[in-house]
Amino acid sequence: MNYIKKTINDIDVAGKKCLVRCDFNVPLDDNMNITAQGRILGALPTVKNLLNRGAAVILCSHLGRPKGKVDPKYSLAPVAKRLSELLEMEVPLAADVTGPDAAAKAAALQSGQAMLLENLRYDPREEKNDPEFAKELADMADIYVSDAFGTVHRAHASTAGVAAYLPAVAGLLIEKELEHMGGAMESPVRPLTVILGGSKVSDKIELIENMLTKADNILIGGGMAYTFLKTMGGNIGKSLCEDDKLELAAELLQRAAENGVEVSLPADTVAASAFAADASHAVFPSTNIPDGMLGLDIGPAARESFAKTIASSGTVIWNGPMGVFEMDAFAEGTRAIARALGESSCQSIIGGGDSAAAVEQLGFADKMTLISTGGGASLEFFGGRELPGIACLLDK
Repeated sequence: MNYIKKTINDIDVAGKKCLVRCDFNVPLDDNMNITAQGRILGALPTVKNLLNRGAAVILCSHLGRPKGKVDPKYSLAPVAKRLSELLEMEVPLAADVTGPDAAAKAAALQSGQAMLLENLRYDPREEKNDPEFAKELADMADIYVSDAFGTVHRAHASTAGVAAYLPAVAGLLIEKELEHMGGAMESPVRPLTVILGGSKVSDKIELIENMLTKADNILIGGGMAYTFLKTMGGNIGKSLCEDDKLELAAELLQRAAENGVEVSLPADTVAASAFAADASHAVFPSTNIPDGMLGLDIGPAARESFAKTIASSGTVIWNGPMGVFEMDAFAEGTRAIARALGESSCQSIIGGGDSAAAVEQLGFADKMTLISTGGGASLEFFGGRELPGIACLLDK
């Protein structure tokens, strides 16, 4: 896939209406108050750039899963209010998505003004990538701007379909993601180390297979490590294991060896008597966990070994926590990886999802080169899949 896409800075937007697909899927409390505004802040550079250059900006996004029906608890009204405050100008919310109110507001929009369409997923045609709905969105604008990386792996009307009717370019958020992630894939500063965690091998098969031709080192922690440890003959107690993936795990280890990729599994494990924050726990060799215990984090030796590899790496891609980081007793492995990345001079790319949450929660976010805004999208990107919301953009 070509990662070099035209951006808003490659085109003239003065006097043009720009339909900008953002990710305003923010958490709301019971009183419809936004509890974390990171995604709104992430959209501001693109929105301000367009407004300052004389564009009229029509913003659109989904929020939650209203399942194709109008549901007030998924309204973007709180987002419109917050945008108005942040941009210090009124950002009116259309009463519908592509209906009469949206069309009228879009038609009346002047250069330097912004508006927000109501939740795209109020219309069942959005997730079906319905061409008629995509055309209705496109009819309001002259240019399409894709700036919601968290949705580019989905071929929806607002992420891919609309590009059939308008010139389509990337916003600044997506430009940054593509620059760092594409660079890590095409021309990484070596050694390239990939750190994989999370619970299941099955979630990361494509990513592992793709990295077997690109990485120098692969460090495996989290629940998925025990499937690999078991296939090597280790006793993993009652740790999480995908028995139907043991053969695949053995095959992946074999292919890594053939390709000269160094795969490291945790030498030791923090194992507990139960999956509970207050369960009694101790450190054991990862290949000799007692029968009644289950591994919930990588141990001290593994942390030290993984940190050494990180310190000598030029580029590190991290996808998935090293343990059950939500429980403090089993967060130290994930914390150690975040700390090692923060102290390293490497290019550090965090693949969204739980890894991003861990880095932010543990206070290391500002030390990372890139924290991807899309967990699913980054997983598919690093797995070598074509992302429909990127493929549809104009090449540079």
